[in-house]
Amino acid sequence: MNRARFAYALSRRACVGLLLGAAFAVSPAAFAAGPSTQVRVSDAWIRWLPAGLPAGGYMRLHNDGAHMVALIGASSPDYGEVMLHRSEMKNGTMQMLPVRKAEIPAHGDLVFQPGGYHIMLMHPRQAVSPGQQVPITLEFSDGSRIEVPFAVRKPDASGAPHGDMHGMGMQPRS
Repeated sequence: MNRARFAYALSRRACVGLLLGAAFAVSPAAFAAGPSTQVRVSDAWIRWLPAGLPAGGYMRLHNDGAHMVALIGASSPDYGEVMLHRSEMKNGTMQMLPVRKAEIPAHGDLVFQPGGYHIMLMHPRQAVSPGQQVPITLEFSDGSRIEVPFAVRKPDASGAPHGDMHGMGMQPRS
């Protein structure tokens, strides 16, 4: 093989190697975590209630991005059902209503707090008690997901008391 053909074959192999390396770098495993999010989460906690009663999850969401993003779902391996809710007064009765999304303005905050937006956690899969951490995965409209450790606190931890669930469509589990 002459010198020019050898150099051509060598450079061709190098290009194929570079292309294969690039293909492995952008394989599905590289995207397993999903897109990075522009949302930061702080002050994440759960108000624990006894006897398998539904618990509420609260947090502060901050959007660092230039565009609105919405929280569109949540899940946890520790609870059988996790939903986004919002409490509001209707006809003199406080009601908890499911919501499809909670919008976080560009460069702004959205606070999940007692009496407002919250994550409803139902049907615990194992005993959950104050002092523990519960992982909750938050799903956003930009395709990103964040797993956040929520601190489990006593019923009187902070904020307005959750009170009983009468008139809110919530039934205690037996």
